[in-house]
Amino acid sequence: MTTVLLSLSALAATSALGAPAVTAAPQVAPAAVPAGWEKIDDAAELARISEESGGAQTARTAAPEPTALAVESARNNKFVATEKTYAAPNTGALRARSDVYGGSWEGFTFEWIGEESTFAMKSQANGLYVAVEKNYTGASQNLLRARSTSAGGWERFVLYYNETLDRFAIQSELNGLFVAMENSYTGTLQYALRARSADVSGSWEEFNLYTI
Repeated sequence: MTTVLLSLSALAATSALGAPAVTAAPQVAPAAVPAGWEKIDDAAELARISEESGGAQTARTAAPEPTALAVESARNNKFVATEKTYAAPNTGALRARSDVYGGSWEGFTFEWIGEESTFAMKSQANGLYVAVEKNYTGASQNLLRARSTSAGGWERFVLYYNETLDRFAIQSELNGLFVAMENSYTGTLQYALRARSADVSGSWEEFNLYTI
């Protein structure tokens, strides 16, 4: 299997993913997964992909530690950043707006929830978990926002990999929809990430992951 998990630093160590304390997830019918996409079922699988990219080898343990990753949109080739200085209600909104990985604003820690085969994503910019704002309305409905101190159903995601495309897709467990980058938005939410697609129809829902 080829991979887009490429090291951004020769000194960065790639690790497997750990699990935060969680509560029961809501039961939502998942969106259909297109042909060619496979679910990443456990931390070891993602670690194996990372190792194949030439990153540092990691020990396989029963309680693996989280992995730090940068997320790049395949649509506009920009890195996802946490807008921690945005005013409410969009404080901590995720946007694919950075040309390069510049530090914690573009860094995320992926933590696996083994019993659910899902993961939680914590922003390195503010130390908070990314949630899907299902109750938002209008253009910001299902916005991804780093705003939670713990990882529950709102903060759980499923990761898929397409070997042919060498890309990843992210699905919200809360509403069963795939995360898309809003390339056509304007203003402060241009390039915002929203869990709003029933299918992976193209580069809007596709991402590259890089170890940091």
